[in-house]
Amino acid sequence: MQTIAPSRRKVVRVGPEDAGKKMSLDDFDRAIGREGWLYELNKGVIEVSDIPGLEHLAIMQEIRNQLITFQVSHPKAIHTIASGSDCKILLHEDQSERHPDISVYLDDPPEVKDVWSVWVPAIVVEVVSERSGKRDYEEKPPEYLDFGVSEYWIVDGTKRQMTVMERWRGKWRPNVVKGDQKYSTRLLPKFSLI
Repeated sequence: MQTIAPSRRKVVRVGPEDAGKKMSLDDFDRAIGREGWLYELNKGVIEVSDIPGLEHLAIMQEIRNQLITFQVSHPKAIHTIASGSDCKILLHEDQSERHPDISVYLDDPPEVKDVWSVWVPAIVVEVVSERSGKRDYEEKPPEYLDFGVSEYWIVDGTKRQMTVMERWRGKWRPNVVKGDQKYSTRLLPKFSLI
């Protein structure tokens, strides 16, 4: 979803009252969302969520800081670290558009017009908020697996744990990391999330 109206096309606006409304991915991708809400498309149905609170922000900031520190000290390991409105995952067959809390891209973006349909983040991070648990734990894992993501981290501040979904033989293999444990990934040698 973008914030600037495209030229020569009918402007489609989306607001919180559109939760549950059906829409094509093509229309949703060009829609303008009313400020103060977050919008995603799940199998052709608009999902509307509140902007997360400060705890969500603090968790995201800590993870992003650790990734950026690693990126600075290992400049060839990570190409891009993007957040919610900086990137998207387009699943045309599913008619879904997702905006992960954090996406870690190891490779350069492909030089194609529809980059968000083909540029696959190696790691996707979702921080569970009050109303996002079902989406983060149940709806997004198969989408991220289908898109080709190698690891999906579900960070749950309430449970004080992170569930790491690692791609293994075409499926997700979950690994629960408790709040007092460090996590290392084969995708970023020498990196540990504390």
